[in-house]
This record gives sequence, structure tokens and C-alpha cells, in this order.
Amino acid sequence: MSEIIQGVSHIDTKELSDILQDPGNRTILIDVREPEEYIQAHIPGVPLIPMGEIIGYMDDLDPEREYVFICRSGQRSFNVAKYFQQNGFDAVHNYAGGMLDWDGEMATGLENVIEHPLDPKKLER
Repeated sequence: MSEIIQGVSHIDTKELSDILQDPGNRTILIDVREPEEYIQAHIPGVPLIPMGEIIGYMDDLDPEREYVFICRSGQRSFNVAKYFQQNGFDAVHNYAGGMLDWDGEMATGLENVIEHPLDPKKLER
């Protein structure tokens, strides 16, 4: 069950897994780690927009959609979720524990790296 920490929703591994397994769930998942981290292991299909670049995509993202941000331990993604929330995105969540807690399927390589201009289809699962 999600927990609110400093005003930001944090979801656990079970909740993230449920989102991934529900084909009707339109929540957008974004990995905010660095490319070298993403290459080593990431959740299949989840796109990468590094934390240092994501602010440049805010105008291209729909504030009406729901988002889950993912990083290594949950700290960077928490900061991204908090920033988005402070800038008009109400349905944002941090994956608490990050990839260190993920026990599901993993992929390697640069599967889905988002680049300008943003193609919204690349964010969909």
C-alpha cells in the first residue's frame, strides 16, 4: 500500500508489479537513473530519462497522467516526483527502494532511451 512521505506517494514492489501486470493501467513509468546504470539492469519496457534531463521534458509530459519514477534506491526518483508535484503534476509516485528492491524481470542495454523531441508513444507500455 502506498505511503505518503513529505507529501509524495511512495509505492512498493508489489504495487509496481501490479501496475506492470495490468494491461489496462495507463500509468507512465520513467527510470531517472544515468544511462550506465540503466544499461546494467532495468525493468523491461520502462523508458529512461535521466534525472538531469527530465526537467527539459516537463512541457512535453501530460500533467493529467499518472507517473511512477524509478531510480537505484528511491532517493533521486523521490526528488523528481517531488519536483513534478510542485509543478502541477498531481498523480506522481516514487518507487520506494528503487532497483535495489526490484525482484522482478530485468533487461540490460539501452532498450528505451527517450530523446528530444519526445515521442509520447515511447512512454507507453
